[in-house]
Formats: sequence, C-alpha cells, structure tokens
Amino acid sequence: MIQTVKTPTKKRKIKGDSVWGYTFIAVALLVFAMFTAYPVVSAFIISFQEYKPLGSTFVGIENYKETFASELFWKSIKNTVVYTVLTVPVALFLSFAVAIMIIPFKKWLQTTFKAVYYLPAVASGVALSVVWLWIYDPMKTGIFNRVISIFGIENQNWLGSSATAMLSLVIMSWLSSHGTSIIIYLAALLGIDNSYYEAAELDGANFFQKLWYIVVPFLKPTTLFLLVTGVIGSFQVFQNAYLMTGGGPDHATTMVGLLIFNNAFTYFEFGQASAQSLVLALIIAVISLIQFKFLGNDVEY
Repeated sequence: MIQTVKTPTKKRKIKGDSVWGYTFIAVALLVFAMFTAYPVVSAFIISFQEYKPLGSTFVGIENYKETFASELFWKSIKNTVVYTVLTVPVALFLSFAVAIMIIPFKKWLQTTFKAVYYLPAVASGVALSVVWLWIYDPMKTGIFNRVISIFGIENQNWLGSSATAMLSLVIMSWLSSHGTSIIIYLAALLGIDNSYYEAAELDGANFFQKLWYIVVPFLKPTTLFLLVTGVIGSFQVFQNAYLMTGGGPDHATTMVGLLIFNNAFTYFEFGQASAQSLVLALIIAVISLIQFKFLGNDVEY
C-alpha cells in the first residue's frame, strides 16, 4: 500500500523591504481614495440629485438634461475648444524651439536657461495675473497699448471687449508657463545618441534634415505626452479666465471649468455642476483616446 506524504506548505511572510513597499502603496492608495476616488463617486451621486446640505432630492437625469439644453454650456465648450486649439500647438512648438536653441550650450548655461524658463511655474498664478492685468491696462500705462500706439493705433480695452478678450488670454498663454515642457524636451534631446548625428553628417545631412529625420521621430513619445497633458490642462483651465476676465464680457471667455465653478460656488447648483464636471471628464477621456489612437500607434516608451 502506497502512502502519500504531505509536504508542509510554506507560508509567505512579509519581511524587510516588502513591509515598506506595502506601506508606501497603502499611503498612495489612501491618498487616491480620499482625494480622487471619493470625490468622483460623490460627484456621480450628486449629479442625480438636487443637492442640499440638509437633505437632497433625487431628480434622475434632470441635471444632465439641463446641461445639454444649456446654451451657455455649449458656448463654454466652444470657448474651451478654441482656447485649446490656439494655445496647445503653439506652446509645444515654442517649447520645442527653445529646447533646440538651448541644447548646444554648455551644461551650466543650459541649467541657467532652464531655471529662468521654469521660474514662472514656481511663481503664484495670482501674481502673474496681476502683472498681465497691468500689461493689458486699457489706459496708456498698459504695455500693449504703448506698443500699438507706436503704429498709430488707438488704445484697446483688451480684456473688456468680446473681440479681444479671448485673444488676450491666448497671448498670455503663449508667453508664459513653458518651463516644464522645455525641461522635458531637453531631457529627451539629451537622450538621443550622438552616433545618429554623426552618421547623418557623414551622409551630408544639414541641420533641418537632422531635425526632421532624427530629432522629431525620437521625440514623438515626448511630444505625444506633452500634447495629451496639454489638452487635458487646457480643457480644465480656470485660473486665467477667473482672474483676468471673470468669464466676460458677454461670456466670451467663459470656459467649462469656470462655468462649473460658478454653478457650484456662486449659484450653489451642485447637482448641475457635478453633471457638467462628469461630462467634461468624459469629453477629455474621449479626446485622449483619439490622440493615442491616431498619434500613438508607432510610439514606443
């Protein structure tokens, strides 16, 4: 008779570094649950309610119906799309161009330029907005009006006119806050092996040929990353419109983020604001998927 011998099972023990690994994961999960997952779930629940602090009423999809029927909501979507189309591609081009111009310098000079360009990202957004309010001052003290007066053009009310308010916010975006993108592009440029440039020089390639056939393909993953994050940030823009124009004049600069803020904290329509925020999240997700679908097929990380 054959007897089977049972081998003792080994119990997995968490020791040493594993304890710290699970500890750090637990902290990250706790922060995610408190500041991301819980607000999203709460917003989803509130979007089906007429929210009141002392007792909410379930209204079904009425908040979504009101959102899609609102002309102001669609106007804010249009304003956000226009702002995104005008700012994100130009921001990427400017960051790329500055990084290309910095890369030939010595390391200490590169560091100096990176610090100078990154400085506005460290400064307070309120302080930067105050500076730009002075630049756009409708009187002669404003820098923009001083510049155009040289060409015989009368003073413009840059932020107070529906014809120039959006353009003013776009110009503000063009001329500020490129430091992060520049540093990321510089890191990607430094990661390209010099042997590619040397081989291109042996074949007689000029600067623009090396730029097009070597730099651009190698920087495609970086460009896709900056494009996706830039579009996400642009669709969530709030601070510039809130501090510079307040969404006016005549809602010419009312972005989706500002509309959601006003509905929640000015008119206390928390249910509608939650519905609009979830619609915005869905729009951003769809746009991001489209970008990855058509621009990320041959991208390797």
